[in-house]
Amino acid sequence: MIIKRRMQPVLEHYASKFPVVAVIGPRQAGKTTLARETFPNHQYFSLENPLTLEEVMRDPMDFLESAYKGAGLIIDEFQNYPKLLSFMQGIVDDNRRTNGRFILTGSHNFLMNQAITQTLAGRIGILTLLPTSFEELQAAHLLSTDINTAAFYGGYPEVVTHILQPKEFYPNYNQTFIERDVRQLTQIRDLQDFQRFIRLCAARIGQLLNIAALANDCDISVPTAKKWLSILEASYVLFLLQPYYNNFNKRLVKTPKLYFYDTGLACWLLKITSVEQLQEHYIRGGIIESMIIAELCKTFYNYGQEPSIYFWRDSHGHEVDVLLDYGTELIPIEIKGSKSVPQSAFDGLDYWSDLAGVDPAKGYVIYAGTERYSNKAGTRLGWQDTGSIVRK
Repeated sequence: MIIKRRMQPVLEHYASKFPVVAVIGPRQAGKTTLARETFPNHQYFSLENPLTLEEVMRDPMDFLESAYKGAGLIIDEFQNYPKLLSFMQGIVDDNRRTNGRFILTGSHNFLMNQAITQTLAGRIGILTLLPTSFEELQAAHLLSTDINTAAFYGGYPEVVTHILQPKEFYPNYNQTFIERDVRQLTQIRDLQDFQRFIRLCAARIGQLLNIAALANDCDISVPTAKKWLSILEASYVLFLLQPYYNNFNKRLVKTPKLYFYDTGLACWLLKITSVEQLQEHYIRGGIIESMIIAELCKTFYNYGQEPSIYFWRDSHGHEVDVLLDYGTELIPIEIKGSKSVPQSAFDGLDYWSDLAGVDPAKGYVIYAGTERYSNKAGTRLGWQDTGSIVRK
């Protein structure tokens, strides 16, 4: 079953404006399927295929010029031969009136960004595709009505369509990531140390990042821990949510918080083997929080926008889980994993709104239920409708 991706019209629009479009994101998120569904007449080549890669390296110009003989090319995992972009630049500059001829997909953010900025700056549109969103799963009638089930399974297409169970998909996904991506990005002597590092990161989901403690627990140096975190960020495994610390006349926390883009992967790393086990797990709150914040990121990306998401906490423990920064206004959001929302759930929003001088009615409490209700204290919003805040 192919899930209709919300990004498809955005990808089509980018292809009408840019000669080259890159769709980047984690492995198995559906980048190739999206590209091939959107551009069925383009020829498809994967640079992870050794024979294809050898052919491309033998005569890159001939390979690329074929894009102008037919409808175009889809080049998968293009970061495996970044020099190809240098040849592409000359062809693009000679044919600026022809857009959408080259569609690139890839899984390594900083390898691709380095190649793009050096060769195709101003000639390429870049989109980020993460695993499936609530909106996409609802449209396909695949979104669970239970928040714990949704968190346990995550958003990877092969899992949510039940082609593979989490216990089948995530070990293979993890092994592929370690063996291919990590070895390509850096030289790590002991991959078991890196594996342990990923699991330690999962155990800190939703927490303030303490890089020194993380390095110490993994028995590695702080510089190594920072490097490995960068790899996990560049590979779209995890992300660091930065604090919003514009002056509110308070001492504010300036340390980022750690989250995973996919909670199904996080559950597997934490050896959570069932929905029931997740319900009772000590870190369930962090996992639910991670899923909701990742959903906000997905919605921004699916509409071709960079997420502008922060959290806020002062030195006295007052906190807002999420701040959406729209430039002219800030939208505060609290996340609750329970199915009931007492009035006290709005206390953090009320405190922050008073401090920031904004209307508290603009705030949201996202919770594990389904009903939506608004009053002067803010809006109570069911978790399945998280993306509606961004789409609004």
